[in-house]
Parts: sequence; structure tokens; C-alpha cells
Amino acid sequence: MRDIDTIYIDGQFVTPKGTGTADLYNPSTEERIGTVRLGGVEDARDAVAAAKRAFPAFSRTTKGERIDMLKRLNAVVAARVSDLTEAMSLEYGAPQTFTRFAISHAASSFLTMASVLEEYEFERRMGRARVVMQPIGVAAAITPWNSNIGFITSKLTTAIAAGSTIVIKPSEMSAVQTQALTECLHEAGLPKGVFNIVNGLGNVVGAELSRHPDIAKVTFTGSTAVGREILRSAADTFKRVTLELGGKGPNIILDDADLEVAIPAVLRMGFINSGQACIAGTRILVPNHRLDEVVTRLKREIETFKVGAPDDPDAMIGPMVSRKQYDRVQSYIELGMQEGASLLTGGLGRPAGLDRGWFTKPTIFTNVDNQMRIAREEIFGPVLSVIAYRDEDEAVSIANDTPYGLQAYLHGTDATRMQALADRLDCGRVVVNGAPHEPLAPFGGFKQSGIGREYGVFGLEAFLEPKAVIL
Repeated sequence: MRDIDTIYIDGQFVTPKGTGTADLYNPSTEERIGTVRLGGVEDARDAVAAAKRAFPAFSRTTKGERIDMLKRLNAVVAARVSDLTEAMSLEYGAPQTFTRFAISHAASSFLTMASVLEEYEFERRMGRARVVMQPIGVAAAITPWNSNIGFITSKLTTAIAAGSTIVIKPSEMSAVQTQALTECLHEAGLPKGVFNIVNGLGNVVGAELSRHPDIAKVTFTGSTAVGREILRSAADTFKRVTLELGGKGPNIILDDADLEVAIPAVLRMGFINSGQACIAGTRILVPNHRLDEVVTRLKREIETFKVGAPDDPDAMIGPMVSRKQYDRVQSYIELGMQEGASLLTGGLGRPAGLDRGWFTKPTIFTNVDNQMRIAREEIFGPVLSVIAYRDEDEAVSIANDTPYGLQAYLHGTDATRMQALADRLDCGRVVVNGAPHEPLAPFGGFKQSGIGREYGVFGLEAFLEPKAVIL
């Protein structure tokens, strides 16, 4: 059993003043693996006070000093990759295909931002004005459970690069991962109060950070519904807000696509992170005249996507994070059948051979209309919808007919045509033919997929305020 009874404030591990607890589970076995003691409103306020005390000195550190801090953070996280992977596997159940990317990406995020910082100019001349990019103040980061370690590091690294101090409220469901990562970060020896990490409930600690008058900026990754509440709370004190929210990504197969290449990529993008990803390409758009061929290949290819626990090296899809999430996904599968969609593969219940754990059958629906709820609402599990289109214009229309606009996927052979199509899609990122992640490119969404951008220069400037000194 792992009983986590400390939070991190002002450079040290302390016992929360809050007395509530939450149980922790292994989603692969459904077994209770420990508890976490939850911080409360007073703990959030203590963390903000520590960050506020640290801000004046930290905001005056040099670019070189902050680059050195980022390199030290990279070193301590990189040294504990195996421990962090073990924690993520135990508490989240992610397959090895995902943890290999997620943990290395978390460690490298510090070096990526250090390279951005090396090239970034905090002062510029604009006519007669000297424009200074100034740290925004104390920031709050509220992070989800679906890639806990990576979300914490990406938000922390950006705040440090900008010269802002930060209070982080991770998901209480990820406390084992948070504890392992916090121990790493502590080893880097940053000044006290620069970063503070408080386990707690969103409607308690998260809500306090969203309304606290000493918080200048909130950066949140999670559901659109919660993002809406954070935006309302932040409005009273005009906090700067970055929101990375839900998605219902179109996964567009063009009429010239090589299906031998495209179909595996379509499924990888659809089932990424076991489907528990805002960037998942969950709507597969297919030309009418190739529909039968695509459906046949999808059914054949999905048989290679093994579901299993993290100790199975062949598993590509892991369990849902909790019983609540498992039940949610099951309810959407049932809804899809009620709406009149056809079940190509998958369906209700666990996959064969898995009698425990919150595992869901990888499910694909065909004969889906874009107005069905399974095509419009974020399911956050391994459930995909196949939607037919007549021509390129209709494909774009269907792709854009959604309240979301986070990430889209194009699969084809004509690069020029795909560039032109990408420009017509209303989303923050378009991935062509399964291209790998680019950490320097901005990440964020159009419409109800969020506000603002993360990563690279765009993410850095979201933690800065421009000041003009006119001579």
C-alpha cells in the first residue's frame, strides 16, 4: 500500500492541513493500492503565499540562471525514468507504447524550453519604445490524470523559463505519479517557493486557485465543462487564462490514400493513450467510394491492437483510469447502438481473456451520422466512428461541424493538396500522415477546445506581459 500524506510547499514536503483522503487504484486489477491525503483551501493559500514570496527574487533571475535550472530539472527527471514509468504503469495502466513516449517527453520538455529560452529576446525595440517581456506573476496549473507527469513538467518548465513562480494542482487520482515526480524535482534544488504542488480536489483546491487574488494566470488542461468554470472564476480578477480542453478530432482518409499505410496510422491516432486523449482522432472520415474497402481493412487491422496490462509488451491499449471512466465509455457504446449506428467491432464489456481491470473492447461504429452524440461528444475511450463523405468539400464541412477544434489528421499521398486542406480545418493542429510530435509548435484549440497556446515561444509568451517604455 502506498499512503501519500504530504504535499510540497515552499521547498519542502509538509503535511496538509486538509484532512480528507482519496483511495488510489490500479486500473489493470481494480485493486486498491493506497490513499492520498488531500490538501484543502488553507493549503492552497499557503502554497500561493510561498510562490508570492518567491516571485520578486525569481522574476529577476537571468536567462542563463533559468536555463541552468531547466537543465538541472532535466537531469533529475531523466535519472528517474524507470521509477516514473513504474508509477505511471501502476496507477494509470498505460501500455509500454505510451509510457516510452510520455516519460521521455516529460524529461525532454525542460531541454526543449531551455533551447527556446536561449534564443528568446526579452527586450525589443519598437519604434521609439523599448518593449520588455515581463514575467506575469504567480501562476496556477491544474492538470489531469491522462498524462500526469507530462502535463506537470510542461507547465512547470514554461513558468520557470518565463521567471514566474507556480502552484500546481494535479489530479488526486495520480498521486503516486505526482509523488515520484515531486521527489525528482526537489532534488534539482530550485529556490524555495518557485514551484509548489498541492494534491486536492478540483472543486476545492482548483477552485481556490482559480479565484485567488494573488494568482495572475491559470493554465488548465482538462474537460471543456471544467474549463468553463475556471474561466468564470478567473474573470473576477482578470486572470490570464490558458485552457487546453476537449476534442473530437477528425481523422480524414483522402481518396488517394495508401490504405496499407493509412489504416494503421488512423487507428494509432484514434486509440492514442488508450483513447483517453483530447487529441484522439475519433471521427474517421472516409470517401463514399472507398468505404467498403476502408471498413474491411479497419476490421482486420484492429485485431492487431491488443488490449492488456502494462506488463504485456504487446499491449497497445490499456484500461480506463477508473470504474467511473469505464462506465462512461460503456454508456457511450450502448448509446451508439441505440442511435442506430452499426457495430463493426468491439461492443460492451471487457475483451475476451480479461476478467478483471477496467478494460474496454476497442470499438468502431459505422453508419454514423455526424449529428449523433457518439460523433459530437468526447467519449475519452477507445471508441471510433466512421463517417462517409462525398467529396473534399463535404469532408471539410463534416470535420469542422463540431464544437471542438483541437487536432485533426490527414492521410493521403498528395502533400500539396493536404497543405491546402489543412488550411481549411478549424483546429489548432493538423497532423499529416501520422507525423511525430513537434514540441516547438504551438498546441491548443479553436472554439470550445480552449483558449491560448502551449509549447515553444507561444507557450512562453503566455506567461509574459509586454511592457512598453517609450523614450
